[in-house]
This record gives sequence, C-alpha cells and structure tokens, in this order.
Amino acid sequence: MEEIIVIGGGLAGTEAALQIAKRKIKVKLYEMKPNKFSEAHTNKNLAEIVCSNSFKSNLLTNACGLLKEELRQLGNFLIPIADSVNVPAGQALAVDREQFAKLVTDKINENTYIELIREEITEIPKDKIVIIATGPLTSDKLSDEISKLTGSDKLFFYDAAAPIVERDSINMNIGFYGDRYSQEREKDEDVEDWKKRIKNQKASYINLPMNKEEYEKFYEELIKAEVVTLHEFEKREIFEGCMPLEVMAKRGINTLRFGPLKPVGFTDPRTGKRPYAIVQLRQDNLEGNIYNIVGFQTNLKYGEQKRIFSLIPGLEKADFVKYGVMHRNTYINSTQILDDTYNMEENNNIYFAGQITGVEGYVESISSGFIAGINAVERYKIVKENINNDYEYKKRKKVFSEKTIIGALAKYISTENKRFQPMNANFGIVPQLEERIKDKKKKYQILAERSLEDIKIHKKTILE
Repeated sequence: MEEIIVIGGGLAGTEAALQIAKRKIKVKLYEMKPNKFSEAHTNKNLAEIVCSNSFKSNLLTNACGLLKEELRQLGNFLIPIADSVNVPAGQALAVDREQFAKLVTDKINENTYIELIREEITEIPKDKIVIIATGPLTSDKLSDEISKLTGSDKLFFYDAAAPIVERDSINMNIGFYGDRYSQEREKDEDVEDWKKRIKNQKASYINLPMNKEEYEKFYEELIKAEVVTLHEFEKREIFEGCMPLEVMAKRGINTLRFGPLKPVGFTDPRTGKRPYAIVQLRQDNLEGNIYNIVGFQTNLKYGEQKRIFSLIPGLEKADFVKYGVMHRNTYINSTQILDDTYNMEENNNIYFAGQITGVEGYVESISSGFIAGINAVERYKIVKENINNDYEYKKRKKVFSEKTIIGALAKYISTENKRFQPMNANFGIVPQLEERIKDKKKKYQILAERSLEDIKIHKKTILE
C-alpha cells in the first residue's frame, strides 16, 4: 500500500489530500472534471464553489465563524486560501470564487506528494485506504457503488429538511408539551384534573397553537413569499418525493389545517379549547436543546423563512440554527455508518468527507475533509506497521472535543438519530453551559472561548 486514495476534488477532498500530503504520504486524488461535469458544475478547476461565494460570518459569536477560526488554528489549508482572495462582505468571509478555485488547484498541482488524476471513479478500490468526498451530486455509477457499500436503505438522493430552532428561544408561555390525543382534554374531564395530568406529562413535541386570525395571517404571507429557484433536474426528483409547505398551502387555505398544522387531538391550555391550527416541533438531538418544525420542508429563501415563520405564535424571537431546504443532495445515513472521525464502522479502510456525510456548508465540508484526512493517515500507519489491534487503532484516532464546532459536527453525524438530516455549524449542537445566560451574544462568546481553549489543547495533543 503506497498511497491513500481520495475520490472527489471539491472542498472536502482537496483539504483531505493536502492534510495527507503534509504528513508526507502519497495521495491519488481523483476528479472527473473536465471529462465529465455534474449538472451544477462548470469550472474545470478543483474546489469549485457552485452557489453563494460566501463562507458566512467571521465573527466568533457565529458558529461558522468560530469553525473557521478553529480550522485556522489547527493548520487548515483552504480557509487561509479563502482569506487571501476575500472580497468586501462586511463581517462575512466572501471570496473571488474563480481565484479561490485556481489557487486551490495550484496548491494541489505543485504538491509532489499528490497525483491528480482527471477521470471518473466508478468502483471503490478494495485494497486501499480511501476517502470518498464526492459531494451532493455524486455520479450515478459511483452512487450505485456507495449504495452497495453502505446499504441501499442508507443512501439518500435529495434533502427535504425542516427548519430547526433553539429550544430556549421558543416562547413557552404559548407553547406546551404534549403528544396528539394524550394531551387532549377528555370530554367530561375536570379542568383542574386535566391541567394536573398534562403538567408533568412526558412528550415528544412542543406545540404552538394558532387562532383563526393568526393562522390566516401566516397563510397569506406564506403563499406570496419568495422561493429559491431549483435546477430542472432537482424539480423532477424532489417533487416526486415530497411537497414543499408553500406548494401545499397554495392548494387551498385549509390544506395545511388538514395536514402538518392539523389541530385534532390537542387542547390549548390557555383557552381549554381545541386550537384553530397547531404547529408541532420535535426534539432533534439527544440533549433536547434544538427542535425541528414538523412538516415544514420548504423552498422559501432563508430571509423569508425567518420573516414568515416568526409570525407563528411562540416563534416570534426564535433563533434558527438551520433553515429548511429542498434540493438535490446525495448523502449517507452517517449515524448508522460512520464514527466521529468520518470512518466507516464496518470497514476501517474507508472514510467519507464533505456533504455526502451530512455536514452542510462550505466550511463544514472543509472541516470533515480535515478530520478524515488526518485520520486516514493514522489508519495508513497502522496498516503499514501490520498492526491488527483494534485497541491500538482506536487509541490513535484523532477525535475532537464536542465543545468545539469541528468536534460537535463530527459527533452529530455519527450519533444515532432516526430522523437524521444534514446539519450545518451551529451552537445548538455543542454541550450547553451549566448556567443559563439570556444574553445570546454573551452566551455565544463564552461558548467560543471554551471551544478555542480546547483547540489549543488539541494542537498539542491531537496534532503533535
């Protein structure tokens, strides 16, 4: 075994290749462009940025800003390149996308440890250590191979995810816990007995009741809101799979009240009566500090989601850690396949990186490539040394603290979750502070300081 194979020359793949090469191990980096392009790619260079040219905020009180700083301190390659070609964007890091892709490609080409091979991989090498970083538009032939490798029931071809909000930002003077029918007041049940019964009731959902006026205001804004324009190939696949909230709403004013906003089986504790409509939020992580809005998969633009969903009683001041999306996105059910180093549980020679793992966003993809790259090196060493010892291998793995954003993302995608959906960097996935702090900016500042302290330790222990 003379090299590590990296499949995919996007953000995750190039970062992984550079991290491996930095440790003086040969890499064969496969990229199918320019011989073959996906439906969304046009640039022959590596690390092509398809959508926005923004890498989001640089502020440490923003989770993505903190992740960028973590990567800078850990010796990442791509974020410093992005810094070098930044364009004016206020507090955000935005780049000249053409220059960025060119510089990354040059960095790969000038590295003597990396062999760039411009061809499509249709089979996953069985006798090599491999990092699969083929992105959300993985080719059909390779998707079939990944499906065989991971199990056909663990590979998804589009992302229809609802918005996620922080639990502490939900107004619980309006919201209440309760599952359908178990929370409802029975016909002859005494009001006080009913209130006692539901007070300490364990439930899977937070429920936000709406009266007729509130519902109709929400509905009117929803049906006239601006949506994201999809590619033609996405329209075909997505609309066959499920329907966006705003499309459903346009079928009639009461359609949502017979669908995701159905009030049947609930009693509003404020009125003692069934609400006109109800929005349900379901716990999204084990810690119970983030909740997704059930049935709210949508193509609305992010700003529109913030504006319109804040009209829902109880979400007036909601902090959205992730907005709803519906787009073509090949990704694996990482929670059943990968560990927190992006390594396959059932085949330790194979790693995944990038959006195919369920991390969402440019910087998030880079972070996964970073972790997969440095861990593939450790696996390479184990194999070269002919060490067949699981304990020794686990001891060498480079695992980052869940108090850091880079570590929290790796833990999120590898922790059992029956309703797994891709996730971006946010403070909702890190362990919360023991003391509850109402000032959001102050809270995020403390979380950032805590993270960077752990990063300092990692630099000495993990990356020594």
